[in-house]
Amino acid sequence: MVPIQEALGIAQNAGLDLVEVAPNARPPVVRVMDYGKFIYEKTRREREARKHQKQIEIKTIKLSPKIADFHRDLNVKKARGWLEDGKKVKVVVRFRGREITYPEIGLEMMRGVATELEDVSSIEQRPNLEGWSMVMMLAPLG
Repeated sequence: MVPIQEALGIAQNAGLDLVEVAPNARPPVVRVMDYGKFIYEKTRREREARKHQKQIEIKTIKLSPKIADFHRDLNVKKARGWLEDGKKVKVVVRFRGREITYPEIGLEMMRGVATELEDVSSIEQRPNLEGWSMVMMLAPLG
């Protein structure tokens, strides 16, 4: 245990900084180091860690209650490919005009999409009505 004045003197003689490492310890722990270099190394490590994180991409398919079966199947096929690539898929049914009075049509469409894709995905967010859109989130299995 070294008094604060003596520790400051040691740091100044070495041309370094006196940095408090563990302020909650009794007595507080300090270290003699180059603070600028320490901060630079710390940010570099954090940047490297962020670089190696896996970023989950979210793809969206937009449907409407009056969509033709062919177009719906095309969108489901695209969604299957994205799910197999490990991406999440957001399924949106957009209501226009008086279509909003029949949300059960959109819900039925969502259920159909979910059952078609149940072998490659799981429902992460159940279908819910947000304004003029009904939204459901599908996540890849495994």
